[in-house]
Amino acid sequence: MTDANPLVSLVYSSSATRPFDERELAELLAVSRARNSASDITGMLLYRRGEFVQILEGPRSDVEEVMEKIGRDPRHHDVRVLIEEPLHERRFAEWTMGYQSLVAADPAMASGYRDSFDDLRVGDHDMIGRAIMELTLWFRVRESVPSRG
Repeated sequence: MTDANPLVSLVYSSSATRPFDERELAELLAVSRARNSASDITGMLLYRRGEFVQILEGPRSDVEEVMEKIGRDPRHHDVRVLIEEPLHERRFAEWTMGYQSLVAADPAMASGYRDSFDDLRVGDHDMIGRAIMELTLWFRVRESVPSRG
């Protein structure tokens, strides 16, 4: 990173033009991870019912280049940058693209369960920031717990 190309974190949301099945998501992740690795981009991707929220971290010019590609990708529409901020260090340094599909395993989980990303699109900056931090924490905890399956 340089002063001219600082490390940034960018959070965006988008809607899929049609829902992705598991195979399509796997293909998207494989391509994204390879491209991100080559471009020094890290982050995480969340998917739920045709909606994406993604955090991208990396040098500003590389993050902007990824966002331009996403904006032109015919599989996405309603692409919105929710937060862009400078970073002192990466939150997802180990992941070229960490991924979780948000699926409720049990209807009893409904209390406090985030069923959509709609509130991220209409909220104020502080509320969006808090929601992203909660999602980040949730993601990091899930990634660190060994699978029970």
